[in-house]
Amino acid sequence: MNSCIYNGIVTHTRFKPIRHNLRYKTFSLLLDLDEVEKLDKKLSIFSHNKFNLFSFYDKDHGDRDGSPLKTWVLSNLKKFNIHQNINTIKILCYPRIFGYVFNPLSIFYCYDNTNLKAIFYEVKNTFNEQHTYIFKVNNNEKIDQKCKKKFYVSPFMDMETYYNFKLLEPDEKLSVYIKQTDTEGTVLTATQTGDKKELSLKQLILNFIKYPLMTIKIISSIHYEALLLWKKGAIYRKRDKKLKNNLSFEEY
Repeated sequence: MNSCIYNGIVTHTRFKPIRHNLRYKTFSLLLDLDEVEKLDKKLSIFSHNKFNLFSFYDKDHGDRDGSPLKTWVLSNLKKFNIHQNINTIKILCYPRIFGYVFNPLSIFYCYDNTNLKAIFYEVKNTFNEQHTYIFKVNNNEKIDQKCKKKFYVSPFMDMETYYNFKLLEPDEKLSVYIKQTDTEGTVLTATQTGDKKELSLKQLILNFIKYPLMTIKIISSIHYEALLLWKKGAIYRKRDKKLKNNLSFEEY
């Protein structure tokens, strides 16, 4: 199967106006959307759109209405004139654990056979809002993309900044690097790295033992780190408007 697990580490480093670091171990699923139903039948502790120890719900992504995600991806590729023969779509995300998940960032990889042709960066904040940045991929070996920030994420971060995405196509190793910049330099860097593991019953059980209640810890850590930033003197930024679901095509 194309689907797998990546065990690894997430880091965030803020450089200004207040220096702050965080680092924690985590694991993600890379799911081929055509294989999710097969995984549901194959793995007793994994379900698709049903409660289980581990589960994946379509309503957690895309239009968040429960409609098939592959249809959503293909319709948006067509909407933004990305005319490729996309036949395989994979999503990098956290699974629900005991029915709960929060995905700050999910990444859709869109393939024409084995050639990566487009990437969707789906960003969520803790206010139940979401924005998806869509990029065409012209060079599989060097994925280096940039866009203006269009979505309110951290209450301690200015909107007038840019995202710089650098990543490797998922293989034996996972590598995602994001640098946020303003007119004066780097504001924040975030990384996610990982080692590939088989998506099997045994590996899921091992990961549950190793990372119990991981998804609850993620949202708890976000609020805990926000408290630390506030105590260090970080200034709260209000957002202009709420965006339930939004997306943009980035040509850079």
